[in-house]
Amino acid sequence: MPRRPPRRPARPAADPPPLRGGWVREEDGWVVRSISGTAATKSYRCPGCDQEIPPATPHVVAWPADEPEGTVERRHWHTRCWQRAKR
Repeated sequence: MPRRPPRRPARPAADPPPLRGGWVREEDGWVVRSISGTAATKSYRCPGCDQEIPPATPHVVAWPADEPEGTVERRHWHTRCWQRAKR
């Protein structure tokens, strides 16, 4: 009868992978995260210009700093639209 290989112990949950060339920072009460073109796999509607952000387009995601990970108020913005909206 063939022997089974020994069971591997369960791996602990790993930290999320680092952003690929991106950054996260707080700006005027908002958490802002950059999204690289390779990480952008879906299309979104920019609230600044109401135009589509197509897949593979670098952009930013912003949510209120007091909201954990921005699950409700998280919005994807064109980088230029976000910069304009901050003024």
